[in-house]
Amino acid sequence: MSMREAAIAALHGRLAAALGTRNPAPLVLRGETMPQRLPPGGLVVLRDGETVEETAILSPLAWAIEHRAEVEVTVSGATPPARTALLDTLLVDIAAAIAADRTLGGSVEWAQPGAPDFEDVELEGAAAARAASVSVTLFFTVVGSPLA
Repeated sequence: MSMREAAIAALHGRLAAALGTRNPAPLVLRGETMPQRLPPGGLVVLRDGETVEETAILSPLAWAIEHRAEVEVTVSGATPPARTALLDTLLVDIAAAIAADRTLGGSVEWAQPGAPDFEDVELEGAAAARAASVSVTLFFTVVGSPLA
């Protein structure tokens, strides 16, 4: 397994474990499309993202990698304040989960969530929803090749 895959899998595992304790718990997926119905606890989808920087370290050859994964959070609720409150709670829980273990169990050197981008979304045949997207930058070092 590549370091990149291990890092993203560790982030997914961390989010699923931390958010799974909520009642109702949000559905935490990786790389999936949005289901037709939002679960009562919300939906969290981790997107693999992209590598934004590769810096060579010589002797011995290694690469310092900066990879940005995207965490998409979508919630529904009867009123705008209810949607906003649930979304805010999930964002705070995501930040706390990452801050509790910045190395994601040793799979990265540092994990840093960014500021969220917000959006109101409408799903066909469903109540209005509120969404946020958060970039999580993963810093790690690989030996030999950025693909390792």
